[in-house]
Amino acid sequence: MTIFPDRDIENDLFSYMPTYYRHLRSPRAIIQTEGAEFRDLVTSIADVLAQFAVDTATWGLADWERICDIPTDESKPIEQRRSVVKSKLRGIGTVTVALIRNVAESWYNGEVEVTEQPSLYTVKIKFVSRLGVPSNLTDIQNALREIIPAHLAISFEFSYLLVRDIHNVMTIAQLEGTTLNKFAGGVF
Repeated sequence: MTIFPDRDIENDLFSYMPTYYRHLRSPRAIIQTEGAEFRDLVTSIADVLAQFAVDTATWGLADWERICDIPTDESKPIEQRRSVVKSKLRGIGTVTVALIRNVAESWYNGEVEVTEQPSLYTVKIKFVSRLGVPSNLTDIQNALREIIPAHLAISFEFSYLLVRDIHNVMTIAQLEGTTLNKFAGGVF
């Protein structure tokens, strides 16, 4: 993040001085040194300002976690930590389907469908934007358990690629040729 991306600080500093100083070695050296210091100062200010937003916070994320009463776990990826903070901030108010969806969608794995099942005392969360189980499912479960009333169960539904989904698109041989090569290379 830069505050003044195209600013020529040295030229700005010289503009406050008589023009003949531009050609003298000592004032030029002083201005170049001060210009470098001002660039560092502007960079530091931009870094501090970035900590005031959850989406750009890095070293300030621990403060956001402290404010939201979330234990800091620096072993987790920064995007997961940001998702925990965002879900905590979004999870305030009357619990509705929209609020549950908003909290669940604050996670890295994105889009969900929320279905109330009043007769079963259950709320169903279906992950629709990605296949498989989200890597941070435990965090998602904890965040939703904090906002959903205790008498309601939470069920999760995940999307998977099934053979019947690709039956008319590609043959088993084509599927084995592409997918098995990926898996053999260690890419899961």
